[in-house]
Amino acid sequence: MEKKRVVITGLGVVHSLGEDIQTFWNNIKEGKNGIKAITKFDTTEFSTKVGAQIENFDPLVCIDRKEAKRMDLFTQYAVVATEQAVKMSGLDFTTMDPFRAGVIIGSGIGGMETLEDNCRVLFDKGPKKVSPFFVPMMIGNIASGQVAIRYGVKGYNACVVTACASANHSIGDSMRIIQNGTADVMITGGSEASLTPLAYAGFCSMRATSTNEDPSTASRPFDKNRDGFVMGEGAGILILEEREHAIKRGANILAEIVGYGATCDAYHITAPDPEGTAGSMCLKMALDDAGITPDMIGYINAHGTSTPLNDPLESRSIAKVFGDKVPVSSTKSMTGHLLGAAGGIEAIISIMAIKDSFLPPTINLKEQDPECTLDYVPNEGRNKNIDYALSNALGFGGHNGVVVLKKHE
Repeated sequence: MEKKRVVITGLGVVHSLGEDIQTFWNNIKEGKNGIKAITKFDTTEFSTKVGAQIENFDPLVCIDRKEAKRMDLFTQYAVVATEQAVKMSGLDFTTMDPFRAGVIIGSGIGGMETLEDNCRVLFDKGPKKVSPFFVPMMIGNIASGQVAIRYGVKGYNACVVTACASANHSIGDSMRIIQNGTADVMITGGSEASLTPLAYAGFCSMRATSTNEDPSTASRPFDKNRDGFVMGEGAGILILEEREHAIKRGANILAEIVGYGATCDAYHITAPDPEGTAGSMCLKMALDDAGITPDMIGYINAHGTSTPLNDPLESRSIAKVFGDKVPVSSTKSMTGHLLGAAGGIEAIISIMAIKDSFLPPTINLKEQDPECTLDYVPNEGRNKNIDYALSNALGFGGHNGVVVLKKHE
């Protein structure tokens, strides 16, 4: 049976660089930095003091006040971003068979703020004071659940948890569900709200995050002087739809998703495989799934974390498959690293790159690491007409996830 074609008809984003698609994309195009000094908590004793922190977020733009109080911040981000994406798509779920639509929203950590708050309550006031909403607010699948409840979507519903590859796997799995005929529409992407003291303490103890206190230069992927990643928060949500279903209702089709690869390094819990074998295979699998050759990819949105280990190893994996000519950029230089939500906003950036014929830059790339030998679109974006873009993601545990996006014709 021929695979059904899958298109994207809606996008939604919540991030420090914008809480709507156009603002977010304009800031990405201009190379603006969304990283700031952390003010959510006292960072005096933390080695990392910066992050892509969302300020003045108001969940009440689309969530009832009572409901918002029963949602962790990561769920609020997901719901607000989904509302944007649904509006852009023009879908009316009340006119659909509810079992033909589903939700997969990934999150690497889930309700970390809720976990921390209730741990304090337990230790300070005892078990009887822990909130009855603690568990349903904290669990990682609750964003998918809340979105389904909001729109009455009764089809496949799940949460992928593969660390920083969560959103890419969510998007790829959603594509497969539509391709095999199980659903006509999937709400997918990722959401994360892990700018909390405990999450920061954990990453600082691992020495994974940057100790550079200057927000303007802390995230510098592929630069010789990079010293770790910078955390971010927010959500990136996409509406995936079976192509004929979208055409029949006259939807505005933004792009097509045509390829997906997923592998595991099976090497180490946090470090990537120095041989990059599974990473390269993941890229090849995605290309094969799309039925295209490497030379057809016009842009790669790299995982590009700004860590000493990731950047040269990812570069070598890419070079094994594509050589050194394809433009590659890490938008984490501007957005920070959203962990489980990273692939959501990076898929959105890749789609907008195709639509606008514009390659976003890797900012803060002042002195390129000699081990990083690709074209990283340094410091300024570039006008270029592209038909295909690829988004790459890697996660602790050795998870690799790649999605290939195509200009819709």
